[in-house]
Order: sequence, then C-alpha cells, then structure tokens
Amino acid sequence: TCYERKTAGVAIPVGKPTGKKVAIVGAGPAGLGCVEKLLEQGHSVTFFDSKPAPGGLLVYGIPNFKLAKEVFFCRWGDYEKAGAKFVGNTCIGKDKTIDDLFKEGFDAVFVGVGTGIDARMETPGEDLPGVYEGTDFLMRANTDLTLLPEGIRERPVLGKRVVVIGGGDTASDCLRSALRLGAEEVTCVYRRTEKEMPGGRKDRKMAKEEGAKYRCLTQPVKFIAGEDGRLTAIECSEVKLGEPDAKGRRKPIPVEGSNFSIAVDTAIKALGYWPDPVIGKTTPGLEVHDWGLITVTDKETGATTREGVFAAGDGVTGADLVVTAMIGGRKAAAAIGEYLKTKE
Repeated sequence: TCYERKTAGVAIPVGKPTGKKVAIVGAGPAGLGCVEKLLEQGHSVTFFDSKPAPGGLLVYGIPNFKLAKEVFFCRWGDYEKAGAKFVGNTCIGKDKTIDDLFKEGFDAVFVGVGTGIDARMETPGEDLPGVYEGTDFLMRANTDLTLLPEGIRERPVLGKRVVVIGGGDTASDCLRSALRLGAEEVTCVYRRTEKEMPGGRKDRKMAKEEGAKYRCLTQPVKFIAGEDGRLTAIECSEVKLGEPDAKGRRKPIPVEGSNFSIAVDTAIKALGYWPDPVIGKTTPGLEVHDWGLITVTDKETGATTREGVFAAGDGVTGADLVVTAMIGGRKAAAAIGEYLKTKE
C-alpha cells in the first residue's frame, strides 16, 4: 500500500452525486467501513465524533507499536479527498441528537459508536489520583497530544511501580505502553489464572519478553492513598476458583485471611468496556438492550427499529475485532444505499 501510494497514488472511486446525505456517528472502524461504499454510491457523507480527530479506537486506543497513526491518517486523507466531511468534538446524544441530524437534512444515519465506557471495579479508592482508566491511559500514552481532548493533553505520570488490572488485550496494551514510558516494575494482576485470560497469547508473550510480570489468582479489594492523597498501595486478596457457571467461567472466591498489600505508584484498570446508553436514551423508537447495545433487526443490513437508522460495530455486538466492525459497516452501507433508493 505504501509503494502504491507513493508511485501511483490511491483514490477512492466516487459515484455520480445522488443528492442524498448520510450522517455517520462515530469515526471509528465501523464508520470507516461504511463511508467508502457510501462515497462509491455517490452519497454525501459527514462524520460526527466526540473526539477532536477521526479514527476512534485506531487513533485513541490501539498503541503505536501495534498500529502506526500515520497508516490511519494516510487512509483518512483518501476519504477526505473523496468528499467525506468530519465534525469533531460533537457527542451525538449530548451536543445534538439523531433527531437533530434528520432535521438538518440527513436522509439516513449510521451509528458506529463502539463501546467506549470503561468498566468500573466499584472498589474503595478507585478514583484516587494515580489510578487510571484503561482508555484514558492508552490515549495519553500513545496519541499525539494535539489530538487529545482539552483537559487531558499530557502524558501519564507513572512513577517506578505500575500495576495493570485485567487479563484482556487492553491489559497487554497497557503493560507494554507503561514499559515504554519508563516504568521500572510493571505487573499484571488478574483474578483468575492465565488459562482463563481472554486476551491473546501472542500479546502476553510479547509483554513478558518486554519485562512485564504476571500475578494471577489475585483480586484488588482497596486502593490506598499516601499522605499526599495519591495512590501508594493496593490491598489485594488471594482467590481460588470455584465451580464453572452456566457459561463455563469459574467464579473467583476470596481466600479468607489472605489479604496483603502491594506498594505501587500507578494502577491502570483494564477491565473491559460497556456501551454508552446515551444514544438509546435520546433516540425515540431506537431499541437497545444489555445496558445500551443497539438492537438490529437484521444482522446482514444493520437495520435498527428506527427507520433510516442503521448500526454496526462494537455498539451492536459488544467488544469485538476491528475487522468485524468494518465488515458490519460495509454491509450497512449497501443496505443504506437500498434504503435511499426507496426515498427517491
């Protein structure tokens, strides 16, 4: 792709203008999968995103050592040349609603907002200075400061000892990012065994090779502040695994009298993600389920219960792969094209 871009150039074919306008809510993988096909059909496309720049997870989540930002922005330039527009710092559901988009003249709306709410532990002290949400940490650690939202345009301050809580791919990304920021002792704490970790083995292998340590069957129960009010230690409990539940997951059971403390300068919570319920709450006729995931009436088209609104990606499926979200966006673009034909 780099060779072709330098020698022949890369251009997205643009169809004859149809006069139809489509709004894409969320400029992440699902929306990016959707836009290309819409432009090829000749529709006018505008992205709306809560962040200052497009990219979603590709820019604000995945670390540079896994995906260089320049790769994304080269591709984004192709979309802009083909006519895609971008409106940043605009949260649909707060700054304006999907109803507002229709009132502004958009003929269809695609929702690809992902699952951007970090899961909480509901553990005493988890909001202390020195305790980061996984998303906030990865953004600050890996994204150009000029692209960050106002108020968080600074790198994380880690100190020497860092603990990452969780066992998924986000935890691996946090471990490896913390090491690159100069932390001397970086440890993953997980309440099951490595066998139950949902993250990829390849990423864990690389994290270990880079110096990360793993401490399993360990459950944080309290974040402890020092005299300056910042995090200074984490109280943990040893756990054992009980019988498998209906899904086959073995429930961690605290071992009585096993509590101990870990001295730490920074903790990063990488516990998974939830959907933001704001879209469902502010869009009449749009059905949601499981705390805000958007219900689609047809998985092949991304059609929702609200006419003219289509959806795909993590905001529909829950946390999944980038390529899965992009495929969902492409399928939705084809369905949006068919829908717009019925409105001519």
